[in-house]
Amino acid sequence: MITTQKQELHAFRPGLFDGRTVLVSGATSGIGLAIADGFASLGARVIATGSSAAKLDTLRADTTLSAIRFAQLDVRDAQAIQDFAAQTETLDVLVNAAGVARPFDEYRDDVFREVLDVNLTAAMRLSMALRPQLERTKGCVINVASMLSYLADVEVPAYCASKTGVLGLTRSLAHAFGAAGVRVNAIAPGYHRTDMTRPLWESPAAAQKIAARSALKRWGEAEDLVGATLFLASPGAAFITGATLPVDGGYVSGA
Repeated sequence: MITTQKQELHAFRPGLFDGRTVLVSGATSGIGLAIADGFASLGARVIATGSSAAKLDTLRADTTLSAIRFAQLDVRDAQAIQDFAAQTETLDVLVNAAGVARPFDEYRDDVFREVLDVNLTAAMRLSMALRPQLERTKGCVINVASMLSYLADVEVPAYCASKTGVLGLTRSLAHAFGAAGVRVNAIAPGYHRTDMTRPLWESPAAAQKIAARSALKRWGEAEDLVGATLFLASPGAAFITGATLPVDGGYVSGA
């Protein structure tokens, strides 16, 4: 069950996204699911995708998430994305949140390519496949980058490379799509408590070290990313494109 933090939603007008259609990839857990829930809470018609049939079945059975339509989609499958786009009549917001990390294994060629495919190439695939729908609504794309777009982590070279690539892709698509009125931005999460970071936040020593470096002296929650995403999709960000907004509690700027 995901419950978007109330303070995130109080900053926005109720019903802000009434009548809007939002697609969030990688939305069966963590950051993607929190973002999907946030848009649904403000009236959007939300389609949340994931590749695991078991996870999707569990989420469909959760009555607290009944406002979200869950759909299976493997973002590594270019043809599946084209077919999905062909069945999508309208779209106002695309959130590319699908992401994986394979600590230490990413030095293997096949794993390196898989991580880049999910984290970077899939965002390009979805954005291009759904470009006509976004152009018709003058919608927007929000990519999920990372603090590792700026920092190195020896355990995850492919993750670092892919998330750095998201910054360049965001800028390039902003200019490619801009003439049609489509904005493209990104958020860059820091250390947030999700399944991906569980080994770190469940270790007292590692968790404290990370919290101590951040300006706010705490870990983020997945819900801390909702407000930034909603803002970038809102009329308040109408002249913002090609930008990446860090949501890391000041971690990257720390000494």
